[in-house]
Amino acid sequence: MATVIRFSRHGSKKKPIYRIVVQHNRAPRDGKFIEHIGNFNPIKGSETLLVKRDRLEYWMSVGAQMSDSVRTTLKPKLKEWQASAPAVEKAPKAPKAPKEKKVAAPKKAAGASKKAAPRKSPEA
Repeated sequence: MATVIRFSRHGSKKKPIYRIVVQHNRAPRDGKFIEHIGNFNPIKGSETLLVKRDRLEYWMSVGAQMSDSVRTTLKPKLKEWQASAPAVEKAPKAPKAPKEKKVAAPKKAAGASKKAAPRKSPEA
């Protein structure tokens, strides 16, 4: 199932309020949604952008795609989150131990390894 993170419009005429929702990609804009993860009021400005960060990261990790309008609206918020995240330093890798060379056993001749079983004479 392809999921999309997009806006769902609410509010009255000329006073929109958008919900940030996770929907199936074929669902209508204001139709059935899977989860409500935030709000945005464009009249008051970008300071009214509220997003549940953990839920956004979860849906992105399972493959949900952001719509273009949500991506451009969330871009400053995402940069802010990256700047406030603690820098994770990678531990240096331990040196690898040298691999041991395998010594191949001497090969036997194809016919020498099989012993021929004594044949029984057919008795009629």
